[in-house]
Amino acid sequence: MAQKITKREKDYSQWYLDVVKEAKLAEHSPVRGCMVIRPTGMALWENMQQGLDKMFKDTGHENAYFPLFIPKSFLSKEAQHVEGFAKECAVITHSRLKAVDGGVEVDPESKLEEELIVRPTSETIIWDTYRGWIQSYRDLPILVNQWANVVRWEMRTRLFLRTMEFLWQEGHTAHATEQEAVDETLQMLEVYRTFAEDYMAMPVITGVKTASERFAGAVDTYCIEALMQDGKALQAGTSHFLGQNFAKAFDVKFQDSDGDHKLVWATSWGVSTRLIGGLIMTHSDDQGLVIPPRLAPTQVVIVPIYRSDEERETVLEYGDSIYNELKDLGVRVKLDDRDNYKPGFKFAEHEAQGIPLRIAVGPRDVQKGNVELARRDTLSKSFESREGIGVMVKELLETIQVDLFEAAKKRREEATSEVETYGEFKKVLEEKGGFIYAHWDGTEETEELVKNETKATIRCIPLKTDGKEGNCMVTGKPSKQKVLFARSY
Repeated sequence: MAQKITKREKDYSQWYLDVVKEAKLAEHSPVRGCMVIRPTGMALWENMQQGLDKMFKDTGHENAYFPLFIPKSFLSKEAQHVEGFAKECAVITHSRLKAVDGGVEVDPESKLEEELIVRPTSETIIWDTYRGWIQSYRDLPILVNQWANVVRWEMRTRLFLRTMEFLWQEGHTAHATEQEAVDETLQMLEVYRTFAEDYMAMPVITGVKTASERFAGAVDTYCIEALMQDGKALQAGTSHFLGQNFAKAFDVKFQDSDGDHKLVWATSWGVSTRLIGGLIMTHSDDQGLVIPPRLAPTQVVIVPIYRSDEERETVLEYGDSIYNELKDLGVRVKLDDRDNYKPGFKFAEHEAQGIPLRIAVGPRDVQKGNVELARRDTLSKSFESREGIGVMVKELLETIQVDLFEAAKKRREEATSEVETYGEFKKVLEEKGGFIYAHWDGTEETEELVKNETKATIRCIPLKTDGKEGNCMVTGKPSKQKVLFARSY
């Protein structure tokens, strides 16, 4: 199986596509720029959904659903928002087809009075809805999340990382005060950080975006930034403080306890199936996919090895007992008893699919009362006693989870630099890549210059900083703190 996967050092981009293919996560669809998410990929996304959904509900949020189609006039109501998404919108102009000579064509008589936009994001239609939901301070806050798909007309796509249609969640909340909305924005940023690090084992930097990188229509955009193995950054999630921009655009007001009418304060926040791409590039190796146990659709696979029908019966009975013990302990376990594949093929397939732990059992293991354990992350093997295997496996899965995070954190630290001059910045960027901390004068002109000359962008202004002031690496002008630069996906 590994022979089908290009080595990372040879062609990182092809390696990524090979990992996705061999792990059977997704494939290109007949519609250019869209993907088919295969059952394994969907199971991984469902585990991400379940983890995030619980965190959302634990913080007081509820799920709802809003239409896929948005009237074009809605997007016109918030100037920055429409400008940010205008070039990415898919537009519906007609409502039906008609049969013509054994085929179909658009019926010209079905032209819509107002074109509909296929949802690129839902702020506009949600805030038009909230106008009917909110009259009094008693109606606030509204804490709503939506699991949905969106369409953004991308010309250059890559499975999971950037596709025309993708799956995501988008939270949209309404508040009586500015401080409540700011607190919500930061709370959800922390939810994303916790999920990325505790579930995905992917270390991230939290920060706020510069004005030029801000979400269209937001006052402030906060983000989590991760570093991939090739030294490029990935924006893994965003949380936006929208101020009163959408409340003004859609005339959403509430009557406070004093009887005064005030505009509502807003937030929105989201992560998408891009997280799967981030997980792949954070942990996987030249053998294929590596998945942290907390998210793995199958955490443990048991492979019985036998040569005769008599051995088969004995080994399968032994494997079944381990399977049942693990399942009773809540482990997501699979017994691979396919007779039409050899053990070597199964081992390679399970490695490519990133199953965290493999248990192999044969006639000798039955006789000796042991099992062979193989860790996917380290590709290491050991023989362990069958007795107490359930508890041991549970503990080992947690060890693997922690080890993956620590390994990723170490790689990030080794690929992080601090520079003082622009010359040093360009040298480090070309020779090493990764995250680079440098002082910036706060101007869009300097930000654009660095981007045009180096293709590196300011990923964020970190929330955690040493607080040391300095001078911009480009202009020499005063700078309040170092910001985080990197080339990115």
